[in-house]
Amino acid sequence: MSIREWPEGERPREKLLARGCAALSDAELIAVLLGSGVPGKDAIALGRELLGKSGGLGTLLADPGGTVRLRGIGPAKRARLIAALELARRALGEQLREAPALGNPRDSGDYLRAQLRHLPYEVFGCLFLDNRHRVLAFEELFRGTIDSASVHPREVVRACLRHNASAVILAHNHPTRPISITFNHAPNR
Repeated sequence: MSIREWPEGERPREKLLARGCAALSDAELIAVLLGSGVPGKDAIALGRELLGKSGGLGTLLADPGGTVRLRGIGPAKRARLIAALELARRALGEQLREAPALGNPRDSGDYLRAQLRHLPYEVFGCLFLDNRHRVLAFEELFRGTIDSASVHPREVVRACLRHNASAVILAHNHPTRPISITFNHAPNR
């Protein structure tokens, strides 16, 4: 049965508009993004299969344009998923830039996860802060392969001076592992 034949209150798009995003499952949210299914499989079933084959929502969002190939997920639908992730990342980045300051490790971690989680290669980046720990910029300084990234300290110093940063947080991802960020957060003196 096609989703169009479902009761109106059960259809993902109508449910989202009537009750909000929290009322939808992950597969239903993906179905809204995909817009349609394929013959014999509605958009929700396609969303469930995509979640299952990718290993879950976190993995799918970390690499929306990545390695999972399914019948019905072509370039257009893949582009929608990538665009949705980028919009979310930009919104979070904007929200964090407008926040008064990155006053604790959790705020810094959220910002860095948004910047690094989707990358399929190793990156060494810096989060540059002013004297009140407000974000000046995030810059990817070195890009590596799947398992290494070379870092030159002089380039880090140059970037700090270029941004006129009072503080810097060094960040490095591991694309083969889930994102985890460890901080040694010293109190302001």
